[in-house]
Amino acid sequence: MLREINEETLSSILKLEVNESQKKFVASNAVSIAQAYFSKHAWFRGIYEGETPVGFVMLHIDKKKPEYWVWRFMIAKGHQGKGYGAKAMKEIIEFVKKLPRAKELCLSYVPSEGSPLPFYKKMGFLETGEWDDEGEEKIMKYDFLSDC
Repeated sequence: MLREINEETLSSILKLEVNESQKKFVASNAVSIAQAYFSKHAWFRGIYEGETPVGFVMLHIDKKKPEYWVWRFMIAKGHQGKGYGAKAMKEIIEFVKKLPRAKELCLSYVPSEGSPLPFYKKMGFLETGEWDDEGEEKIMKYDFLSDC
């Protein structure tokens, strides 16, 4: 389901967009991939169902700290509500769980109507009560130790 993005697949990933009402919650894939190339901690993949690209994920992986974050996560319009997001997030959780000294996977979301909060809660992420450095996004975490 998660695949590396290469020269041949880049165009199809760049064309993926969320619904208009969701654009305030996640940067475009073009912006995300550009940021990834200038971050030593970025790890990104296309999300596929069979041969069809349906989404994008980018993680922040710092094995030295260790700190693991879902930096970007999107399922494209037309592919939402089909279980692809849940399937991909489960794969992401299993991937991160195997990284050195991984205890938790964190993410943040913009608290607003239509936010991905219900989806993240359904996937097992819990609100921490903390906000990001800018005070605009609430932080959630998935605790691997309580997932035994």
